[in-house]
Amino acid sequence: MYRRPLQSAVRSLFNASASRKVLDQEACLARALVACQLARVSSPCLTPCRTLHMTAQLYNVKETPQHTEEEVGAFTKLIEAMGFTGPLKYNKWKIKIAALRMYTCCVERINYDDFFEKCCLPDTLNSWFLVAQLHVWMCLVRMRQEGREGKYMCRYIVHSMWEDVEQRSKIMGIDAIHRKEGMKAMTETFYAAIFGYDEGILSDDCVLAAALWRNLFNCQCEDPKQLELMVEYVRKQMQYVDALNGEDLLLTGEVKWRPLLEENAQSILKVATPTYNDTGL
Repeated sequence: MYRRPLQSAVRSLFNASASRKVLDQEACLARALVACQLARVSSPCLTPCRTLHMTAQLYNVKETPQHTEEEVGAFTKLIEAMGFTGPLKYNKWKIKIAALRMYTCCVERINYDDFFEKCCLPDTLNSWFLVAQLHVWMCLVRMRQEGREGKYMCRYIVHSMWEDVEQRSKIMGIDAIHRKEGMKAMTETFYAAIFGYDEGILSDDCVLAAALWRNLFNCQCEDPKQLELMVEYVRKQMQYVDALNGEDLLLTGEVKWRPLLEENAQSILKVATPTYNDTGL
């Protein structure tokens, strides 16, 4: 019983102090506005600044214009929280085929000899993987923009990459113990590279060059021209891939990469729209 009078007294004290602070702030703001108006009238030669817009209405975050996302029901959220995939706009089998095609474009449509020569990389499985993961990362960045379907496709792009790496290591005759250790090291390298490349593509060229120096060149590049070449290559490829149609990528997975060296790196070459049938083939 003794707490109620004390709480009411404290609450009234805080309310009085809060109302006093609000009145003081409004008085200071009014004086500042009057001073600005007097300064504008007394000095007409100065360039007029923007008028202050005052409103007592508090806007909610939901009222601000934002990018509309796909509305997902409670059941779909529950399924995806359990690790399963809810219903998608396109057939899952088509998206899997498109993911395999997109990874194939990262492997078969890249001239690795140019990268080994221009960047002074040794012709090894690890160097091949470093160049391949750079292009896989660019595909992941592009497909993450396509909502739930794009994220589902990203999962199978990465899955196809690890299966291909394991098969190549078996063909090269690497035993199971060394293959397991190598796969573990490549997994750590891959996710560290994704984090660094994401930071670099959202920042300036210096941050992107540092990410390429750590991941692609393995901290062993001493020629700044090689870093400049790769930064320019990543920027123009990302600009090119972002211009591709999202639905075509989800259904076909066709990506035609721009060459490592070209005369006009600033131009975006318009690619012909890919064709596909009902079965996704």
